[in-house]
Amino acid sequence: MLEFEHALRDAGVPVSVGEGLDALSALGHVSFMNRTNFKTTLGATMVKGKTYRETFDTLFDLYFGVAPGPVVNDDDPSETLDDFLLELSGAIASGDRQMLDGLARRAVAAFGRVDGSPSGEWYSLYQVVRTLDLPLMTARLAGSDEEQGDGALTEMLRREEFERRVDAFKHRLLRETRRRAAQVRGAEAVARYAVRPPLEDVPFLSATHEEMAELRRAVGPLARKLAARLSMRRRRGRHGALDVRRTMRRSLSTGGVPFDPAYRRPTPHRPELFVLCDISGSVARFARFGLMLTHALSAQFQRVRSFAFVERVDEITRLFTNEDFAAAVARMQHEANVVHTDGHSDYGAALEQFLERFGNDLSPKATVLILGDARTNYRRSKEWALDEIARRARRVLWLNPEAVADWDSGDSNAAIYACRIDKMVEVRTLRQLEAFIAMNL
Repeated sequence: MLEFEHALRDAGVPVSVGEGLDALSALGHVSFMNRTNFKTTLGATMVKGKTYRETFDTLFDLYFGVAPGPVVNDDDPSETLDDFLLELSGAIASGDRQMLDGLARRAVAAFGRVDGSPSGEWYSLYQVVRTLDLPLMTARLAGSDEEQGDGALTEMLRREEFERRVDAFKHRLLRETRRRAAQVRGAEAVARYAVRPPLEDVPFLSATHEEMAELRRAVGPLARKLAARLSMRRRRGRHGALDVRRTMRRSLSTGGVPFDPAYRRPTPHRPELFVLCDISGSVARFARFGLMLTHALSAQFQRVRSFAFVERVDEITRLFTNEDFAAAVARMQHEANVVHTDGHSDYGAALEQFLERFGNDLSPKATVLILGDARTNYRRSKEWALDEIARRARRVLWLNPEAVADWDSGDSNAAIYACRIDKMVEVRTLRQLEAFIAMNL
């Protein structure tokens, strides 16, 4: 239990010492032989939200799904691929979960062992999936139902159901592969790579398609939370700074004791925001999230204007006139005139063009927000253009999606640009993006 609790914390699940004690106390009221009740009890006492549920499930299978003792080899030498596929097709078609659990164990044992592994007992999920050719099985199952002629809608629903069942079987194979790995290497070693970080800590540049979809869904609620925070901060600052002269003058009636402090009348400040995004292939994912989040917060600014660039700059503010930010970002990839020759980033040319075309629009009210990795592909950096932009604007902030350790490596000119602006910060995850906007905009 202590190892499991530490593994949850290492994976980003907030479990306090008190919650660990609550879990131990609750386990005194359930049977350890009932795995479902055991898992439900731990989940109820140690998991605060659905964001952490997948991490909890994965670690639970590693720490409590492996019985102690020697590795059991349940490989059946008489198992043939054709017979197994026939049995698996029937189980998927019927949706028998208990049967699919057993088939997953048999599949990993029969087709997943990696020959020549150091331990002699190493199993590969990729090898099992490739051997079974599950996409082909899905197509065959759907094709067999299409022969019934029940109509296009019914056939589509059946195909989607078969795809869902095959995906669930892949997850069973993954669990079984991890279980066998934990038997050999221990649960702690497998947990290091088996558990993905919380969604807020997934790097934009290495996120999977599924993680990107979850991140897009998280932008809306995050924008609302940030808007409320910025609005509250603005309300708290309405009284302005302390006016010492007026305060002391008022205190004359109380013998010099400042009972009634006076404040300067604050000057409302809603800055103009200019967002300049590198949308080349290397950082396009990060730029999309930066654009979506800043435009979702447009009510907090006097005006928001967006510009995209690769080799040349194009204003894309027109694409964000409606509320469908995801569609606007998708249109940006096709409609923005940003490529001139080879499609590689040219920060020097982009900064120079931005200054020439839009520099006169900058004012002391303007905040310029640059999103990009500062990699110039060994082209001229033209830092003088950034100097002039910084002189005309109130602030210039730069969000870099690369780790600080990678700045100035290869063709990166991060240090050259960073010393000419107010701030360049590492923003690789949604959590870092949220913290930056909350503190700086």
